[in-house]
Amino acid sequence: MSIKIEVPARFGHTPEELAFIREMGVAYLNLNVMPDQATLSDMRREVARLEEYHLKISDFACPPLQKNADIILGREGREAAAAQFADFVRLAGDIGAPLVSVAWQPNGIFRTGRGVGQHTRGGTAFYADLDEINRRPISNDREYSQQEIWDNFAWFLERIIPVCEESGVRLALHPNDPPVPSLGGVSSLICSTMDYRRALKMAGGSHALGVKLCVGCWLENPAFGDLLSDIREFQAGGDLVEVHFRNVSAPLPRFEETLSEDGYANMYEIMKALVECGFDGFCSIDHGFAGYPSMGGQLGSMAYPTGHMKGLLHAAQQELGRCR
Repeated sequence: MSIKIEVPARFGHTPEELAFIREMGVAYLNLNVMPDQATLSDMRREVARLEEYHLKISDFACPPLQKNADIILGREGREAAAAQFADFVRLAGDIGAPLVSVAWQPNGIFRTGRGVGQHTRGGTAFYADLDEINRRPISNDREYSQQEIWDNFAWFLERIIPVCEESGVRLALHPNDPPVPSLGGVSSLICSTMDYRRALKMAGGSHALGVKLCVGCWLENPAFGDLLSDIREFQAGGDLVEVHFRNVSAPLPRFEETLSEDGYANMYEIMKALVECGFDGFCSIDHGFAGYPSMGGQLGSMAYPTGHMKGLLHAAQQELGRCR
């Protein structure tokens, strides 16, 4: 078995875009769809289109569901939202997608902006200044405590884990980004290795809940945990399902998202750890630069870092004697 390379994708790529993805030597898509696209008829047609280019859906994602504020904050509409999420999991099972994304981030990732930085080679990338983020007003109607957030997560798992088990689908849980105790007045669910351990324990031994290990989040805040040790731990427990392979210029309080060779971490050592421990799940570059419309936009901007990641993977396999 080998690590499976995926790229972020959207519903309805053109034939040229799908050909471009396949020509990168990529066979898997982290496919984002909107609720009105998440029907069995539409998705069966989309799967058939993807199959023409030898592409498969690895991680099935619906942004309004995976970061649903009603569910995460325990609002009045959470029963309806959870039922919709359960239907989405069943749809993933029907179309053969092994993973469904979930991120306990009701206000999304927090960044200061997107622009050309000191470490981006002129490219437009996300950057964050924690001091600026902390000066912002709260993002919702009030502040939400850690206990509330964990109680709401337990409520969600109680309803969704059985659906995942029936459908043969696993949840890929992403950390809060940036991984600090609170963002916008909402306590973070996952900002440390200990939080992942707690979440996995709450799943009651079910492997329906898995870890989407975002390398970038571990690097953004080294207090998150020991990245290489955590890779080995989660893989050994059968919990590591997906990796976001992303580097940053420096740890918090300020960072820019960079190409993997331009950040402060040794990404080759991280790739070697993934290969050495036998990880055979999905791996993606995560956030790309904004790109240029005449050069394929953001999809075009993913080509080089995906190729670089594949090169690191091949080199690690060669060094460790794990070639396919």
